[in-house]
Amino acid sequence: MLDDSLLIRPLASPADMLLVEELQRAVWSGDETEIVPVHMLLAVAHAGGVVQGAFEGERLVGMVFGFLGTDSANPERVAMARLKHCSHMLAVHPHARNRSIGFRLKLAQRQAILRQGIRLATWTYDPLLSLNAHLNIRRLGAVCRSYLREAYGPMRDGLNAGLASDRFDVEWWVTSKRVEARLEARRAPLDLAHFLDAGAQKLNPSGLRHDGWPEPPRQGEPPESNLVLVEIPPDFQALKAADLALARTWRGHSRSLFEALFHQGYLVTDFVFLRGETSPRAYYVLLQGESTFG
Repeated sequence: MLDDSLLIRPLASPADMLLVEELQRAVWSGDETEIVPVHMLLAVAHAGGVVQGAFEGERLVGMVFGFLGTDSANPERVAMARLKHCSHMLAVHPHARNRSIGFRLKLAQRQAILRQGIRLATWTYDPLLSLNAHLNIRRLGAVCRSYLREAYGPMRDGLNAGLASDRFDVEWWVTSKRVEARLEARRAPLDLAHFLDAGAQKLNPSGLRHDGWPEPPRQGEPPESNLVLVEIPPDFQALKAADLALARTWRGHSRSLFEALFHQGYLVTDFVFLRGETSPRAYYVLLQGESTFG
């Protein structure tokens, strides 16, 4: 259910951007150097970028921020979309989460870039964050075929400090039938049983330690199907807070697995979160041989 009390509008004034600064501090606490400042936000907004805010009354509870770019670094995609939208930041206030505000902001961003004639938006996110995977891959219909090691170098904010800043570089083909079908919810989302019945192979089933935290296998299985499942921790931020060494183990394990799969032509196409009786499970779905969505 979408929240009809929200007002989503473009942000363009210095007063607006001061609110964006404060929202960033609430979401990425710990280091002021990670904050995008007012003058940069204004420059982007006035030069063809997209800065949208979600308001409850006068209170800014979410924002999305991005700018125009080119796809010249990816020759295989240039023929489909030379210009693209680089979606740099999506933030929802901690007190306003789990209300589809991020989803609403992405819909507003999509409408803004469609008016510019843009077909492709790209952004990065930590592939071990299940909530981000659910939004980006499952609900929005983005896909991923690219893994970036240390995308931003050492990061000092409260969410990222102490861990390599590896990221998925996702593609959101905003005019594609795939994206339209996901956004309009034309069919019920596929569950884990569907993928297993279709022959999906679990590459890295995790085990539970004595303290209840999941740990990856020493080595993932080699893929023998064109449809595979890669497991990640269901709540990576909580795991990281409890055991940083285990979080780093998951980072190294998933890095090697995703890099190998992308090199072999696999593409992330879906994400499944399974709420089990004892412990939830989270899986990426990857398909080999499907590559064009533009």
